Amino acid sequence: MARVARVDLPQRSLLKPLYAKAGFADAFAIDLPSNATGDAERLAAHMLMGQPRWVGWLVALRDTLVAGFGLKTSSELRNDVATDRIDFFRVYDRRRHEIILGEDDRHLDFRLSVLVEESALCRRLVATTVVTFNHLGGRAYIAGIAPFHRLIVKSSLRRAERSGWPPEL
Repeated sequence: MARVARVDLPQRSLLKPLYAKAGFADAFAIDLPSNATGDAERLAAHMLMGQPRWVGWLVALRDTLVAGFGLKTSSELRNDVATDRIDFFRVYDRRRHEIILGEDDRHLDFRLSVLVEESALCRRLVATTVVTFNHLGGRAYIAGIAPFHRLIVKSSLRRAERSGWPPEL
């Protein structure tokens, strides 16, 4: 199994201006095979679409728990056809080597960067999450989901590493 590592927040990310005011931020990375695609949007789709069943169960549990608090559920977000989305994540910005996804809600605003960093030695995929809290409920929410968030991000990066094929033509 490919190794996913916790890394420093990437300084070349479009999210960098949000780092200073973030209440929560993390970044994880995985090395991509040399012939994997370098298209961030394509890799993000591999990360987020068709997740394993256990992720679906966690999302369904999350939706059940937060619906009573008036927070957006994944099905409500998926059904928002007026907004550009990958699965239930809204697309905020897209570049060849980085795509910014996320959502704004009553309790918090979050952004996810899927960034392809390339050097002469390797191609690395970095998933960065930045969250700003709108009230105390956002802090409580993150405290509850952070361990699951980390598991899902790591699993998603491994999916992208395995699925980021075929190479660019």
